[in-house]
Amino acid sequence: MASPKVWFITGASAGLGRKVVEYALSKGDNVVATLRKPSMLEDLTAEYPSSRLVTFPLDVTDTPSITTAFNQAISHFSRVDVVLNNAGYYIVSETEGMPHKAAREMFDVLFWGAENVMREAIRCFRDVNRPIGGRILNVSSRNAFIPQVGTVHYASAKAALECLTEGYIAELDPEWQIKITLIEPGLFRTSMIQSRMTEPVHPAYESNPTLSSRKYRALYPDIEDTHFDGDPAKFAEVVYKLSRLDDPPIRLPLHRVALESARKKGESLLETAENWFSWSDDVYHVVGTSIKSIYAL
Repeated sequence: MASPKVWFITGASAGLGRKVVEYALSKGDNVVATLRKPSMLEDLTAEYPSSRLVTFPLDVTDTPSITTAFNQAISHFSRVDVVLNNAGYYIVSETEGMPHKAAREMFDVLFWGAENVMREAIRCFRDVNRPIGGRILNVSSRNAFIPQVGTVHYASAKAALECLTEGYIAELDPEWQIKITLIEPGLFRTSMIQSRMTEPVHPAYESNPTLSSRKYRALYPDIEDTHFDGDPAKFAEVVYKLSRLDDPPIRLPLHRVALESARKKGESLLETAENWFSWSDDVYHVVGTSIKSIYAL
C-alpha cells in the first residue's frame, strides 16, 4: 500500500476545496487546509486528529503568510506532496463596467495569489521534500477557453494563470519531479455561485435587456438550479485520481461544458491558422533563410 500523501489546499472552506479535503481524508491522506476562517472546518477538525488534518488561516493575497503556511505544514508533516491551488471568487459585471479596483483585487487572488502559492510549492518540493518532487493542481476554469459574458475579468485572470502555469511547466528541471496540471472545471454547483459579487449594470447597457451580459444577469438567482449540474463530491474523486497519475495531463477539462469550450477554442485556433497562414508569407528579413524555432529550445 502506498504511503499517505500530504495535501496543501487553499480555499478549503467550502465548495470544491472543501470536498477535496473531505475525500483526501477519507482515502487516508493527510491534509493541510488553508482558509480565511479556520472555524469553518470545525466539524472536520473535531472528526480528525491533528495527525491527519490541520487548518491554518491564509489570505493568498498576503505573500508572507503563504510562506508561513508552507513552513507550518512542513514543520507539522515534514513534507507536502500535493498542492491544490483553489482559492477564488468571481464578480458579475459588464466588462466595461468593472471597477478597476475590484478587478485588481480579484487578480490579486486568482493570479498573483495562485502564483505565489506555486512558487512556495515548488520551493518545498525541490528544496525540502526528500525524496524531491510533488504535484501542483491549479484550479482554472472553462472560462479560460472562452470567456463567459458577464464574468470576463474572472476569465481573464484564469487565462493568465494558464499561460503562467504552462511557462512554469516548460522551465522546471525534470529532475525535480514536479508535475503541474491545470484543472478546468465547468458548471459545478458550489457556494461560490451564491457568494458571488455583482456590480451595477453599466448605464450604456441598461436600456437593452437583449444584450448578452443582460441575459446572463437574468439567469440569477436561479442559475445554480437551471445550469450547474456538476457534483463537487465527484469532482473531488477525479482530483484525487489525478494526483496519483504518473504522467498527468497539462490540462484536464472537467464537465461537458468545459470539454465543449476546449473543442471550440481548439477548432477556432486551427481554423485561423489554416485560413490566414498566407499573411505570414512575406513578413521576414531574408526570404529563404533557415531560422531555428525558439520552441526547439
